[in-house]
Amino acid sequence: MRASLIQIGVDPDESVENRRARVAGLVREQVGADLVVLPELWPVGAFAYESFAAEAESLGGPTAQAMAAAARDAGVWLHAGSIVERGVRGEPTGAAEEGPLYNTSLLFSPDGRLERTYRKIHRFGFDQGEAVLMSAGADPVTAQLPGAVAGLATCYDLRFPELFRLLVDAGAQLLVIPAGWPARRREHWTLLARARAVENQAYVLACGTAGTHAGVEQAGHSIVVDPWGEVLAEAGPGEQVLTVDLDLDRVARTRADFPALRDRVLGLPAPRG
Repeated sequence: MRASLIQIGVDPDESVENRRARVAGLVREQVGADLVVLPELWPVGAFAYESFAAEAESLGGPTAQAMAAAARDAGVWLHAGSIVERGVRGEPTGAAEEGPLYNTSLLFSPDGRLERTYRKIHRFGFDQGEAVLMSAGADPVTAQLPGAVAGLATCYDLRFPELFRLLVDAGAQLLVIPAGWPARRREHWTLLARARAVENQAYVLACGTAGTHAGVEQAGHSIVVDPWGEVLAEAGPGEQVLTVDLDLDRVARTRADFPALRDRVLGLPAPRG
């Protein structure tokens, strides 16, 4: 599998419409890739909280339409990062009349169909920002790609290993993680990406943003890690495309040669005090 991670610069002086068109053009340039991955909330910026409500879209909105067309034109599977999704009115979340907001990832097939969506489960911000503006997703999501099952996660999810265990138990061999990770915690980004690869014996494709938006410098440093924890490719801090050829058989070989997943002990009792 050939995977291309497009590390997008989110410039506050660039309109959402112009960025959407520019990113669609970048996707179209990835002809020959099997899978293309974009970052989290690239249309608006992961920390641009004040713009979330105004820029919220439906699953059939302008970003989804533009990315569906770009995936179709390039003939690629496209993980289009995530959008601020405006949910359907009346969903059981206690949200306002317009419907709840979600941080929602979109996965398109090479014919432009929206094959999977994933609403981010772990929202960042503690008692502010995304944590209070967005509703939480409820369900882990996997998707069958050519030659591998992908598990979907987003940014802050990376800190919660139990989610990735669920994805692996559902068959995931490839973990796709768009993010808008801040530069001040870049070392955590690299460390956690490698940890999720090692403990799950799976490829990790973690795609971040570049630039500074809402006053928050972004880490960049998108990274591809193999099932043994080796870094196959890592971007710098600026806008960049990483293209890597993945040997999908390496997942099965790693799990057979070092069968740590087989030795998991589940259902342990609570610690004794």
